Amino acid sequence: MLSQSAARQSAIEEARRWFNQKPIYLDTETTGLDDRAEIVEIAVLDHDGAPLFESLVKPRYPIPAGAAQIHGISNAAVAGAPTWGDLWPQIEPFLQGRTVGIFNADFDLRMLAQSHRFAQLVWTREALTSFCIMQLYARYYGERGYGGFRWQSLEKAGRQCRLNLPNSHRAADDARLARAVLLHVAGESNA
Repeated sequence: MLSQSAARQSAIEEARRWFNQKPIYLDTETTGLDDRAEIVEIAVLDHDGAPLFESLVKPRYPIPAGAAQIHGISNAAVAGAPTWGDLWPQIEPFLQGRTVGIFNADFDLRMLAQSHRFAQLVWTREALTSFCIMQLYARYYGERGYGGFRWQSLEKAGRQCRLNLPNSHRAADDARLARAVLLHVAGESNA
C-alpha cells in the first residue's frame, strides 16, 4: 500500500490530469439506494461549472418519505416532470465523447443503469468515460480505513477543503461541490 504522502501526491497528479481534460460533472438524486431505486433529479455541469442540463425526473413509483426528507424532492414536485425515457435523448448528447467527473461514481452509474433498465433503454457503461472524485479525494485526504483509504462524504470533503458551497442533496449543487473538490485536489481552486 502507498504511503500517505505518496497516495496524496498521486491523487494530486491524477486530479490535474482529469482537470486538464476539461471534464463535465454529473450528479443525481434518487428514490433510494437499493436495486429498485431510480433517478428523480439529474444535473450535468460543463467543465467551467456552467449548467448544461438539469431536470427533475418522474419515477415509476412514489418517492419514499426517507429519500424525500434527504433531498427535499416531493412527489408533487415530480408529478409533471418528464420520465427518464423522455429525458435520456436530451442528456446523452452532453455526455458523448466527454469525460465525466462524479462524486461516488459507482452509485450514480448504477442509478443511470437502473433508470435505463426501468425505461427499457439499453445502457452501455463502456460508452461513458467517467472517474470517481470520491475515490480520488479519499487518497488525497489520506484517512486510513479497512483495506485502504476511507471514503469521505461529499459534505465532509467540502468542509475539509474549506469550500463555501452547500451539500444540499440537490443535483446541481452537489455537482458544483464535487467539481470544487476536484479543483481543490488539483490545486486549481480559482479555476
